[in-house]
Amino acid sequence: MSEPVIALNSLSKSFGNVHAVRNVSLTIDAGTIFGFLGANGAGKTTTMQMLCGLTHPTGGTASIAGHEVWKDRHLVRTKFGYVAQRFSLYPDLTVEENLRFFGGACRVPAGELNERIERLLGLTDLEPKRTTAAGSLSGGMRQLLALDCALIHDPLLLFLDEPTAGLDPVHRQQIWNLLYDLSSQGKTIFVTTHYMDEAERCTEVGFLDSGQLLAKASPRDLKESFNARLLEIDVEPVMPALVRLRDVPGVLGVSLRSGSLRIYAPHPEELMAKWRANWPFPDIRLLGDRLVEPDMEDVFTAYSQRYDTLLKRSTS
Repeated sequence: MSEPVIALNSLSKSFGNVHAVRNVSLTIDAGTIFGFLGANGAGKTTTMQMLCGLTHPTGGTASIAGHEVWKDRHLVRTKFGYVAQRFSLYPDLTVEENLRFFGGACRVPAGELNERIERLLGLTDLEPKRTTAAGSLSGGMRQLLALDCALIHDPLLLFLDEPTAGLDPVHRQQIWNLLYDLSSQGKTIFVTTHYMDEAERCTEVGFLDSGQLLAKASPRDLKESFNARLLEIDVEPVMPALVRLRDVPGVLGVSLRSGSLRIYAPHPEELMAKWRANWPFPDIRLLGDRLVEPDMEDVFTAYSQRYDTLLKRSTS
């Protein structure tokens, strides 16, 4: 069995009394698209910074391709590319000049640089923009250029920190199509995201909360970690019902989904039967109900809100 590309063993980081990352252990194999999910402040970026050798762990270890990320950080940095959440290239340089700069910084052999630039420009449809200043590009094209610059030295691993935040659906899809292609070539993708539909596109997902890894598995296995289906109801008026249902005994939480209310409860069938027999809100009309399969947003809600009664907890 081949060695994992990324291996974390009780990795921790504290800033004084603030524990940003707490004893995180996981492995990620070659070719995996790993989605790292969590609310703002969960510790995702701090974990990525430690993996990139930008900040020293206060406990545990982490390795990339068998090399310890802090002790061997100068070697490890040749193994990965990094795409920041915010545009971090040189706005006054053209598309091609940015690629040549990063190619030189990454010590790409001079005899290979031209071919790599042409290939990457073609891969991301940036050939027509090669003489355009990077600062003049649209947000989507800037991210495509950042991806090209991260790939110029042909790394085995790619880190992306919320790469599609604020992008239109067309460029989001274009970036994900590129990630699929890179994964199929054996490259490992480590991506942080807030979009649950993007979590569905990953081959593995990890949930981080308050610096702790709550679960790591494929999207399918995470959805199957639910003990039961969820109750979804149609009501009028919907917003007053959402607020009042939160206080009903046996209800853990309520969310609005495409005009319907999704109920988080440990015994949805019993709740549905009870409401059919005696709906408790005479000023709110119950129009319909059904049991539905959980999606990744439900999984994220259950783990982040610690709805343990809904979960089998076998994926962490």
